[in-house]
Amino acid sequence: MSFDPVLADIRFGCGLSPTVSSPQSVTQMLENLRGPDLIAAQYPIETFPVFRERVIERTALRRDLKANRGTAKSDDIRQALARNNRAGRKGAVSWLAAHLQRRTRTADGFRERLEFFWGDHFTATGKAGVLQWAGSPYTESAIRPFVSGKFENLLISAATHPLMVHYLDQAVSAGPNSKRAKRKPGQFGLNENLAREILELHTLGVDGPYTQDDVRQLAELLAGLTHSVKEGRKFRKDFAEPGAETVLGVSYGSPNRGFEDIEAALRDLARHPATARHLSTKLAVHFVSDTPDPMLIQAMTAAYRDTDGDLTAVYRAMLTHPSAWAPAPGNIKLPFDYITSACRALDVMPRALRMKEKTMRRRIYTPMQLMGHQWQRPDGPDGLEELDAAWITPQGMAARLQWAIAIPQLLRPKLPDPREFLTTALGPMPPERVAFAAEAAESRADGIGLILASPAFQRR
Repeated sequence: MSFDPVLADIRFGCGLSPTVSSPQSVTQMLENLRGPDLIAAQYPIETFPVFRERVIERTALRRDLKANRGTAKSDDIRQALARNNRAGRKGAVSWLAAHLQRRTRTADGFRERLEFFWGDHFTATGKAGVLQWAGSPYTESAIRPFVSGKFENLLISAATHPLMVHYLDQAVSAGPNSKRAKRKPGQFGLNENLAREILELHTLGVDGPYTQDDVRQLAELLAGLTHSVKEGRKFRKDFAEPGAETVLGVSYGSPNRGFEDIEAALRDLARHPATARHLSTKLAVHFVSDTPDPMLIQAMTAAYRDTDGDLTAVYRAMLTHPSAWAPAPGNIKLPFDYITSACRALDVMPRALRMKEKTMRRRIYTPMQLMGHQWQRPDGPDGLEELDAAWITPQGMAARLQWAIAIPQLLRPKLPDPREFLTTALGPMPPERVAFAAEAAESRADGIGLILASPAFQRR
């Protein structure tokens, strides 16, 4: 089993397209990934530093509201706060449109899939106010630029990002012997959320070689990591725990405690053998199979260890392993992947994906939610389920069928002939049963719907 252009787009990209050529080799896939991010420039998403201006405005308005509570001016300030939140919400709709446009038009689908994978791996979301719309700016700034480099750089970028610090309540974590804790006893304490997720989810894995003492020591090392509305990531020395901390047997903590100590610990965790295996397994499960070949995981883990976590080397090990190209249908597509691959196969025009908020909710947000995926609203820091059983449910499959029948004709009123669309969506050798159903369909909408609802299209 070796490289297959059709599988390259279906299994490792965003699906087949009638207008965008499939990659012709693993080398081309990796060269695209490490080359200029052309599709992001064509369909831009607001970066987090730009988004932070919205947060700065909201903070100032809330301060004004507090100072003017009970006065005639307070109504104007509340209206300004509502406008601020509404602008953030509308921005999030436009960024979802950009994600859809990128996936339907890109020749570098592997990059889009990796951004989604790593964004989910480093799940973070705003809890209230305008920050609840920060998901896309976060991935655009903290995740996307780092998906092809060393994992340690991606780890540092995501784990210390202001949105992650906010999401896991790291901003209020103070060492028990810090100046802040001693100055205000009982008001500030150590928060272990970020430390635990770094060890359990981001690096070593839930079964990794760490103890509760490692969690606490890392939490003490992280104490002081916070964020400022105006500055972004920030370190507060008055929150820092004095002295050295020992994580997995290594001591960290210079007399002048700061980011360098935190980053040193994160780099060591990124290079740990348990991290190599945890990440390789997770990548293999996501892209190839719920039960990947142990030899595939071994090859990816070796590539990770040999390069100190060079992600491109890990991807190359995955993409050049024979089991990655097994012709049997692979994992079921996650809801977002399913919808975007359908849009890509249908060649939906970019302008049709720029929708008003209510239309976007009817056609994309709500259907995805019914399929089991609430866009950028995770249930917890562990992100989305990987195993097929989480998505193959009666409600989820019914929602996919309903979307396949009803929505394509709204996105592209002049639907293609199902007999031609069959090979566009599934490749040159579609299953006979699907071909028969497409041929026998009473209308184009029914034929397209049957193809998109077929197991052959829903799997990779």
